[in-house]
Amino acid sequence: MTAQESAALTPGVDALFRSHERALFGLAYRMTGCAADADEIVQETFTRALASPPARTDEPWSPWLVRVATNLAIDVLRRRRRRGEISTWLPSPHAFGADDASLALPEPRERGPDARYERLESVSFAFLLALEALSPRQRAALLLRDVCGYSASEAAEALGTSPESVRVLHHRARRALAEYDRAPCRPDAALVARTRSALEALVQRLVARDVAGLEALLREDVCTVTDAGGEFNALKGVRAGRTGVMRFHLRVTERRAKGVRIAPCTMNGLPALALTFAEAGPRQAPRVLLRCELDADGRIRAIHSVLATRKLRSVPFPA
Repeated sequence: MTAQESAALTPGVDALFRSHERALFGLAYRMTGCAADADEIVQETFTRALASPPARTDEPWSPWLVRVATNLAIDVLRRRRRRGEISTWLPSPHAFGADDASLALPEPRERGPDARYERLESVSFAFLLALEALSPRQRAALLLRDVCGYSASEAAEALGTSPESVRVLHHRARRALAEYDRAPCRPDAALVARTRSALEALVQRLVARDVAGLEALLREDVCTVTDAGGEFNALKGVRAGRTGVMRFHLRVTERRAKGVRIAPCTMNGLPALALTFAEAGPRQAPRVLLRCELDADGRIRAIHSVLATRKLRSVPFPA
């Protein structure tokens, strides 16, 4: 592309950016589970639009933009798997609200069957963690079909394959999510209230060193994951079992509770706690996002601690 052609295209790309930024971010975030990665994917998508636009710029750009963003996201997922982050990886918390603007996704040209997953559900930690069982292309196929509502042919265009291949990817992805589908996470008012109550009880009982209270609050097979991104001290893998999980969190509370500031917040549709510590020693995280997942009986089945600085950009920590 010549400099003159690039200059002529720039105002149009700026307008495209403003009109498609939210939807592409929504797709890239659901693909990668990381807001920082999603931001970079959106920026790179429009950098490519400026450098190598599609042949027919007079036609709608959305299919081209979705194809580029989807394939960039697939590359991010493949690099993550090569680094071996799966056992301690957690999504980055993001302040999605219930309004359509914050949950935007690319709209299909051809409406496929009704989408299976609600938009707020599709950014929940439970759903994003369930997606980790899928291959990158299976993940893309499922999100395009069951969240965006794309038809098989439109999803095939985004993935550069045939509708038949998309149907195979989609079928395998749905089969892999069968366990999630048996107990889906839909952040409605009742789940929000139960989660807020459980988090408050968890902190109170940890501070009071109330072992009996913790045993009543936690499932016997509860697990805990800390994602520090290699930046701070953290568990090397998943800690499972009520006794081990209690000991770990009681030990952390004893060491770090003094002077901690706690701000309740809502991240990915559910309550969480933003913790800022008064002191942080070498390789100790100065800030943590603490959240939990509940079972059908309201007991805590998972405790998540996000420590990695790159993943905490949108968390409203106390000043």
